[in-house]
Amino acid sequence: MRFVTWLLTYAAGLAVAAWLLDGIFFDGPANGQAEIQEKILPLFVVALILGLVSTFIEPVIKLISLPFIILTLGFLLLVINALMLLLTARLADAFDLGFHVEGFWNALLGAIIVTIVGWGVRTALPSRD
Repeated sequence: MRFVTWLLTYAAGLAVAAWLLDGIFFDGPANGQAEIQEKILPLFVVALILGLVSTFIEPVIKLISLPFIILTLGFLLLVINALMLLLTARLADAFDLGFHVEGFWNALLGAIIVTIVGWGVRTALPSRD
C-alpha cells in the first residue's frame, strides 16, 4: 500500500506540473479521453522513474553538496530537485516515454509543483496512527 501511495503522489505531482507548465509535457493528444488513455501509463512509469531517482540518486547528491546547501540556507535544494526532474526527463527519453522538460526554469518550477502537490496528497491521506 505504501508503494501505491508513493507512486500516486509522484504521478499527481507530475500531472499537475505538466498541466500548469508549457515546458513540461507528454507527447500525444492534448485533450479528451484519448489524452487520458495514451498518457496514463507513461505518467506512472515516469513517476516510478522520478521516485527511483529521488530514492537512490538524490540523497547522494545532497550528501555531497551538504556544505553548499548550508551555505545557501537550503536554496540549493531547489536546484537539486530541478536537476533530478531533468534527469528523470532524460531517462524517460531513453525509454521513449514521451516525457519532456524544456529548460532549467521549467524544471525548477516543476520541481516546486511536484513537491507542493506531493505534500498536499500526503496531507490529505489518512494517517496510519
